[in-house]
Amino acid sequence: MLWRSYLRRFDMEHTFRLLKSEHGWTAARVRTPEQALRWTRIVAVAYVQLRLARHLIADLRRPWEKPPRPGRGLSPHRVRRGYRHLRDRLGTPSRLPKTSTPGPGRPRGSKNAPAQRHPVATKTVKTDTGKAKGRKKKA
Repeated sequence: MLWRSYLRRFDMEHTFRLLKSEHGWTAARVRTPEQALRWTRIVAVAYVQLRLARHLIADLRRPWEKPPRPGRGLSPHRVRRGYRHLRDRLGTPSRLPKTSTPGPGRPRGSKNAPAQRHPVATKTVKTDTGKAKGRKKKA
């Protein structure tokens, strides 16, 4: 069982190397340990997203790259290369953007209606009932 852990260390070393070089783990200039921890979590989540999406991404292989082995997903670097095309396949829950053309406006020949008048809102102030008048000043 211990020898399996020993063999897995190479996977971990390559993962950290990938996180440092490709995903910008060391690119952020953090000043506090809390910021470093937050940045580490963000980079780790990005890496997990790449690992989960490796079967959904089309292989955008360079001419000199070998095809992936059958039954294995793409490497995180190749997934990152094709990740931008994933949204086209998944779609988006948002609505279409509004058009930038102006609306129809007021029909021709109509005039502006006068603005509706509203009563002025005022604050009622309570007046002093005379309690302060009866006090005497202390010397």
